[in-house]
Amino acid sequence: MFSNPIATYQQMEIESDVRGADPHRLIVLLFDGAESALRQAQVFLAANDMEGKSDALSKAIEIIMSGLSASLNVESGGELAANLQALYTYMISRLIHANIHKDASAVTEVQKLLGEISGAWREMGQNLRQSGNNNS
Repeated sequence: MFSNPIATYQQMEIESDVRGADPHRLIVLLFDGAESALRQAQVFLAANDMEGKSDALSKAIEIIMSGLSASLNVESGGELAANLQALYTYMISRLIHANIHKDASAVTEVQKLLGEISGAWREMGQNLRQSGNNNS
């Protein structure tokens, strides 16, 4: 049942974090997961581990497509949401390219783009928390 106790504990910790998270925190967790998968993909690419690279890139693509992009409300989010959706679609196409062509520079490009969006999202969360604390 518990073949790897450390992995089981880590999975339980992640599930606990997700269950207790507010919507902003859930997006942060998605960014964390995608960024982690992209770092792993770079390591696998450098080690010429094509199966590991493919798995890591597939995970990043899934998080971007089914997590980050799917969480956008394009109807009420206006131009910003539409631009983010286009950017996520571009990232996915670059990661597919990276997977097919073993292109570490395409992964780096997506890491940079995702890092910028993630940083802005985290900063927004800090600003919201600070303004909430100031109103208390």
